[in-house]
Amino acid sequence: MKIAVVGATGLVGSKMLQVLDEQHVHINELIVAASERSVGKEIIFQGKPYKVVSVDEAIEKRPDIAIFSAGASASKQYAPKFAANGTFVVDNSSAWRMEKDVPLVVPEINADTITPKTHIIANPNCSTIQMVMALAPIHKAYGIKRLVISTYQSVTGSGVKGAYQLNREEDARRSAYSNMPGALPGAGFQFPPAYPHQIYYNVIPQAGDFVDNGYTTEEEKLVNETRKILRDDHIAITATATRVPVTGGHSESVNVETEKPFEIDDVRKLLEAMPGVIIQDDPSASLYPMAITSYDKDEVFVGRIRRDFSIENGMNLWIVSDNIRKGAATNAVQIAQYLIRQHFVK
Repeated sequence: MKIAVVGATGLVGSKMLQVLDEQHVHINELIVAASERSVGKEIIFQGKPYKVVSVDEAIEKRPDIAIFSAGASASKQYAPKFAANGTFVVDNSSAWRMEKDVPLVVPEINADTITPKTHIIANPNCSTIQMVMALAPIHKAYGIKRLVISTYQSVTGSGVKGAYQLNREEDARRSAYSNMPGALPGAGFQFPPAYPHQIYYNVIPQAGDFVDNGYTTEEEKLVNETRKILRDDHIAITATATRVPVTGGHSESVNVETEKPFEIDDVRKLLEAMPGVIIQDDPSASLYPMAITSYDKDEVFVGRIRRDFSIENGMNLWIVSDNIRKGAATNAVQIAQYLIRQHFVK
């Protein structure tokens, strides 16, 4: 089994390597690839050093599976070249998600859309993954008519730049209060700002770039990807995506209107039975999902499950998950594991 991780030096790429190790994925040969500026660097995996190679060199090595986290432009350029060599590409960028013939996969929901002929497979957006994990059993049982979504997204969703901006702003605030002299932690590294405004002590009502209709790219992903994964273009969806000064994971408030009537206790049972979903919902004990407690976990946590009394078939859910793990790295590795289990690669 020959597996390549493309973008291995990045935030998500590093987590992919960690998850491959934790999941004990059988690898005979590991290829770590990244941009030219990282070629030659060493990455330690399972106690062994691996030299970072160029993407072109990784293509020449003809891996069975290439897990991508290198951005949309790199994926558009290189994924077809891997696929032409018979490699199955699992891509974490937005490049292929809405292509008609490319499956957009959350394995617990729609792994059956992968066939031996689909050599490019798209990993959904992190916010979409955690949300549909909770919505899929509800849609199957009652049919979802409408969704109103508000997200509270971690700075890690913007990669290293987002986390760096938050840390730098926090350091600056502490320095201003303490008047401590000397260099601040990380002062030797420079990144352009990830956000148009301060994120520390702030909530920014913009995640992604604005498009002509007034929504952002992150909000449009929630609309389009949810319909594709749930295989229903008729669901009415509206979303507001925000960025918050958090590093643990993404949180989402989701208002759901169903076609059929339901009982809240039955909804709880459906969610309890969904693989990869954990209910944390005990208001008397102040138990509910939080970004800080979801950090570095693979599961999707659901709480604040309650009826919306303003409409006939409405409910509210609070959904939280680590956006770097289940929202990216873990989901991609799960897709790779599915390819192996189905003997699409040998």
